Amino acid sequence: MLRHVTSNELFTILMVIGLVFIGVTKLLFPKRFDEFMSILGNSNYLKIHVRDQKFLDKFDALLFINLVLSIATFCFIIYRQLTDYETPNINIVFKYIIGIAVIILIKVLFERLIGSLFEIDKLIDQYLFQKITYKNFIGVLLIPINAFLIFSIHPTLTHIYIVVIFLLIINLIGIITSFKEHQNLIKSNLFYFILYLCTLEISPYIILYKVFNP
Repeated sequence: MLRHVTSNELFTILMVIGLVFIGVTKLLFPKRFDEFMSILGNSNYLKIHVRDQKFLDKFDALLFINLVLSIATFCFIIYRQLTDYETPNINIVFKYIIGIAVIILIKVLFERLIGSLFEIDKLIDQYLFQKITYKNFIGVLLIPINAFLIFSIHPTLTHIYIVVIFLLIINLIGIITSFKEHQNLIKSNLFYFILYLCTLEISPYIILYKVFNP
């Protein structure tokens, strides 16, 4: 009896593209990339490069492409687990890629607008830089994680929960680091910052929870 083999060519292509963008980033910014990869144990990267932050940063833009591809791949792994849909569907994955990119970009632009309206541009810009940095770091970590889930094991919900918790912990480390770095600035704008967190950081998760748990 022939064994059914799931084609993972699409995943392979997405991961190779992600690795290419990571490689280009390392080639163009070798020192900054090495500092970036050590952010969990060393916050010097955040302190140094937040000063040189630009609205369109090539380093972050290159890693952002990998982030979108990596998250889209991971989302399809979850989708495949929940639906028992084995064959990668290029249309679904493409929708994930476009949707994730649009949501993240719109959210960042809206956050900058809120920062401008509340006149806390400096605080929001620094906070966004640190948040984007940790998200891009998660994007890099997702490449080996996705490869393991796709090519080494048949992932279960337990595996997915472990990965999600791991990624949330890294994201939490980023938030805590950001708060520690800007304690004085946050305290002086505490009301607006809490309003910002409730509006753009907490409410989206509540909405998602309501959607999936009616």
